[in-house]
Amino acid sequence: MPTDQSVEDFLEAVQPPGKADDSRALDAVFRKTTGFSPVMWGPSIVGYGRYHYRYKSGREGDFLATGFSPRKAALSIYIMPGYADFGDILSRLGKHKLGKSCLYVNKLADVDLDVLSELIHAGLEGLNRYWPVEPT
Repeated sequence: MPTDQSVEDFLEAVQPPGKADDSRALDAVFRKTTGFSPVMWGPSIVGYGRYHYRYKSGREGDFLATGFSPRKAALSIYIMPGYADFGDILSRLGKHKLGKSCLYVNKLADVDLDVLSELIHAGLEGLNRYWPVEPT
């Protein structure tokens, strides 16, 4: 769920300093690519945009459309609804690992930021085909 926590305060508190620098740079990439202002989701995820989902089971809720979290082990980058259709973009991204809807990057210097921006944009377009994406 979105919180009232300050994104700027959160990013300033990220440790170590190199990860804080990468986090601020990622924030700039997400802001420019999405056109959305960031919002904190829980204590450690910076989200851009949101969507409302409703499954056939009746379960429904709201979630961030895209975003990131500066975790200890790596930067976790969230692209919904996953990476299944983005192999061509991922092949040009640089050094990364994949989860279902999460991309893990050790440091931003390992990836091409223009390709990352392309991936963020493609993820938003893909998500918007399932659930309308709204600004935050």
